[in-house]
Amino acid sequence: MGDRFVVVPVGGGGTVPVQGAHLDAVAADPGLDTGGGSSSSADTGQEKEPLEDSVFEPLDPGAAVPILEYNREPNKYGDGVPKENSPFINNTDDKGNSYDGTNMALFEEEMDSNPMVSSFLSKLANYTNLSQGAQEHEEADDDEGPKKKAVKSPQMGTFMGVYLPCLQNILGVILFLRLTWIVGTAGILESLAIVGLCCSCTMLTAISMSAIATNGVVPAGGSYYMISRSLGPEFGGAVGLCFYLGTTFAGSMYILGTIEILLTYMVPKAAIFVADKKEDELDALLNNMRVYGTCCLAIMSVVVFVGVKYVNKLALVFLACVILSILAIYAGVIKTIFDPPYFPVCMLGNRTLKNHQFDKCNKIEVIDNITVTTQLWNLFCDGSQLNATCNEYFVNNNVTELQGIPGLISGVISENMWSTYGPLGMLVEKSNLPSVEGGDPTQDIYMPYVVNDITTFFTLLVGIYFPSVTGIMAGSNRSGDLRDAQKSIPIGTILAITTTSIIYITSVVLFGACIEGVLLRDKFGDSVKGNLVIGTLSWPSPWVIVIGSFFSCCGAGLQSLTGAPRLLQAIARDGIVPFLQVFGHGKANGEPTWALLLTAGICEIGILIASLDAVAPILSMFFLMCYLFVNLACAVQTLLRTPNWRPRFKYYHWALSFLGMSLCLAIMFISSWYYAIVAMVIAGCIYKYIEYRGAEKEWGDGIRGLSLNAARYALNRLEDAPPHTKNWRPQLLVLLNVDSDQAVKHPRLVSFTTQLKAGKGLTIVGNVLQGTYLTKESESKKAEQNIKAAMSAERTKGFCHVVVSSNLRDGVSHLIQSAGLGGMKHNTVLMAWPGAWKQSNDPQSWRNFIETIRETTAAHQALLVAKNVDSFPTNQDRLGEGTIDVWWVVHDGGLLMLLPFLLRQHKVWRKCKMRIFTVAQMDDNSIQMKKDLQMFLYHLRLDAEVEVVEMHDNDISAFTYEKTLVMEQRSQMLKQMHLSRTEREREIQSITDESRSSIRRKNQGPAENASLSRQSSTTEDAQEDEAQLIHDRNTASHATINDKVDAEPEQVHMTWTKDKLLTERNRNRECNANVAVRDLFNMKPNQTNVRRMHTAVKLNEVVVNKSQGAHLVLLNMPGPPRNRGGDENYMEFLEVLLEGLNRVLLVRGGGREVITIYS
Repeated sequence: MGDRFVVVPVGGGGTVPVQGAHLDAVAADPGLDTGGGSSSSADTGQEKEPLEDSVFEPLDPGAAVPILEYNREPNKYGDGVPKENSPFINNTDDKGNSYDGTNMALFEEEMDSNPMVSSFLSKLANYTNLSQGAQEHEEADDDEGPKKKAVKSPQMGTFMGVYLPCLQNILGVILFLRLTWIVGTAGILESLAIVGLCCSCTMLTAISMSAIATNGVVPAGGSYYMISRSLGPEFGGAVGLCFYLGTTFAGSMYILGTIEILLTYMVPKAAIFVADKKEDELDALLNNMRVYGTCCLAIMSVVVFVGVKYVNKLALVFLACVILSILAIYAGVIKTIFDPPYFPVCMLGNRTLKNHQFDKCNKIEVIDNITVTTQLWNLFCDGSQLNATCNEYFVNNNVTELQGIPGLISGVISENMWSTYGPLGMLVEKSNLPSVEGGDPTQDIYMPYVVNDITTFFTLLVGIYFPSVTGIMAGSNRSGDLRDAQKSIPIGTILAITTTSIIYITSVVLFGACIEGVLLRDKFGDSVKGNLVIGTLSWPSPWVIVIGSFFSCCGAGLQSLTGAPRLLQAIARDGIVPFLQVFGHGKANGEPTWALLLTAGICEIGILIASLDAVAPILSMFFLMCYLFVNLACAVQTLLRTPNWRPRFKYYHWALSFLGMSLCLAIMFISSWYYAIVAMVIAGCIYKYIEYRGAEKEWGDGIRGLSLNAARYALNRLEDAPPHTKNWRPQLLVLLNVDSDQAVKHPRLVSFTTQLKAGKGLTIVGNVLQGTYLTKESESKKAEQNIKAAMSAERTKGFCHVVVSSNLRDGVSHLIQSAGLGGMKHNTVLMAWPGAWKQSNDPQSWRNFIETIRETTAAHQALLVAKNVDSFPTNQDRLGEGTIDVWWVVHDGGLLMLLPFLLRQHKVWRKCKMRIFTVAQMDDNSIQMKKDLQMFLYHLRLDAEVEVVEMHDNDISAFTYEKTLVMEQRSQMLKQMHLSRTEREREIQSITDESRSSIRRKNQGPAENASLSRQSSTTEDAQEDEAQLIHDRNTASHATINDKVDAEPEQVHMTWTKDKLLTERNRNRECNANVAVRDLFNMKPNQTNVRRMHTAVKLNEVVVNKSQGAHLVLLNMPGPPRNRGGDENYMEFLEVLLEGLNRVLLVRGGGREVITIYS
């Protein structure tokens, strides 16, 4: 067997080739440490990865050990995308050591970037990107040992890791304190509907969550991680914060439940505030809740701050209390079949009485044959005498005593089937008892009757009950501690929801079958001396339920105060909400100290509300928002069918997710429509804030995929034909230049692009780098980053496209032809005027400009050229009163009039007025032109001043004639200089070649020198056409003779000596130079150029006279000459036309109408 690699822990060795190593023999060695821990790893604080199924061999201390390190940056809780370096890339420094063998020599060049499959699988099996779970937090807090313990792999299974935590979080305060009241108020049937609606919602959500949780590894972070990675940072941040607020208010609800049990059922005398009057009882209760709730919150916050390990150790105790309490309830129900408890309820007529202030349920009693009044008599009469004046209803009705818990077979279930809703202050009555009305009903509220403390209706009860089914995320939140999260989360969560649903459904039926209706509707047990109803029902003692529910609420509150800060810390560390980043810090062991302080502050708000029934709907909204988006995430991923959507959990469907999402939305508005709107507004504001200010994150989320599908669908629907004139808008291709450091040269051009975006069209910012892509790849990326930074600074929404081409002209041509996609292509090119084209050493700078004009014209695209672009306003500027002047010389589609309208939509140009100037010739009726133009603008719905400018046919001035001549002489002189420079370069090259040949002859022998001979032929460079020069007859004939003389030698091949070659070249150069000088002095300007220069001069005078003070001048751009020989003259014409103007935008239409008078 050849050499094999043996993986050893990095702290103690490396990868060692072992001859003939056998897995069985080596793995069986009991002396090998397979835990991967070492003192060095503890010192650095780095997590060591467990190296399972690896081969180990003891090392020789003196041997040289080749080490292959798998460098993975440890993932922190909520730090965005885990940096998964090691499982995919080999360490290039150890390439020589990591590959040893010839059977894969064909792929040895790939070893530096692509690992072998065996190495990849080994590293992937040993890789973890899970963060610290509860166990690691405990070990981090434990300072008893001399050093930190090695981190163990997660070992929690389905039952302990998911099922029991979900049970503990789902079963809680509502079951013990409000379910009996809900059954009595809504009736058994409607209570089953409430339970079924809420449990169906959570079950559908659990199915969607199971699909998401099994679609890859879910690190600690739970629901927030799943939502943010499925729907993107905006939705993830918004819903994550809503889930955080829901968890925080859940802590408030559990603390209020704890205090209610304490003050109502355990130690009523501990109340600080006692009401003197009946109408003050509610205020006293709320004040007691606020004081004791604040103290309880402070104690719990200290416990959480000291260490999460204490909370985790108490979790099992609290869970045991919950389970024992539920078993006691079922045991008590069974006991009522043959031995129902004695639990009397005193009734006056059909009204339920509070028995706090009397001990006997009768009006009078006979003691020693003497009739005396009771305490109840004193509550309704003005004295204890038998002839005292009493309440009329008290006099007319008898006092009876009902059995509060008649038992399972008593038949009371038929009376409790239907609902008994009522307003605030409504008396709790038994309908089938006789009653004689009497007295003033408004005074009954001051009598010791049991009344409704709130107005009750079906939707209110849905909102109050829903928190009792939340907590389904407890398993996914512990994903970092699970041995197999993809298996445990679906099974454990669905089983927990099924179990709790069965408990709730059976509890509804059993409560309605065992307990009298008036006692069910007595929320605080006032009719039974403040006893907890289900406590009396339970067996063996009411204190089992009282104490169990008390500790259950305490445990749930601690869990909320433990989980909520970590959720906030995860959001803060992801960096998607900038102002929350301070809450990502904490103690050295990762405990979220600052997040705990904020959580306690928000929790205090819920405690100050002080009403369990008021806080429950608030947290219902936030949980429902979270569940809604879990269902949405699953539905989106399923419908998009993205390649990465491969859940192991197969029992899901997009219709189920959509149904769950609809249920969540319906329950939100059913329970409290105004709370639902507030929750949505909060989530929407967070979403927009993250979108506007948050960090850019790419998590491969479903919303990106949804956007991609929507974009593809829209692009397919776009017609290939040009859009209708009414739908035309400028789709801009901005040609932006960068300097040698790839910094943007003209950022004001990007600003101007933003100001034009009232058209809501496409924007592509393009740039061309000269060279090859292989050598310019890094510069291309840098230029793209700089351009995107400039676009971001100017808030320009669009795309960046950097092209690397062998020459600039071809690169610009490629952009003009290929930028965009499908129907989303640009129709307008925006570029800056080449201001230094005369001073530029590179003549291609202005030639490229003119070629760009020609290519945009050929592509039927509009062209905008901004002159003096660096003087254009930024987006922060606000131009005052001024004008945007449009000089409409020729009609090329109406773009000239559309652009000012778009600019004026932006706040920079909003105060500017629009003026339109048009030019009239001598034979035009200028008055009628003005009327027609005003009518045209009226139909276009454009507000602008109109002025017709007359241009007279004046004679061409001597200045114009001379300016044209100087222009042509300059053009010809530049050409001569260019040709001379080319010839000099050729001469230098020939001398260099001759020197090299001489050196080779010296190095070679005489025999070889004799056989060498050199032949040369002279060829002239192909010159461009003369710049439209007119020579006199002698010059023309002289040039013709020279052409003939020069043409004859080109047909004869001659062998030159070095001296004759140089002499002949000097003679030809001097001859050409003399001829060129004579041509310059004999030139006459072309009459066409003279006329064009005359137009430019006269139009410039008019424009400067009218528009020199304008904020912006828009002007028709003349087309380039068809003959390329006049390109430089064309640039001179434009310079003259624009002389003396500050901000100018030259506009050249694309050959189609872009504005219409029709609707």
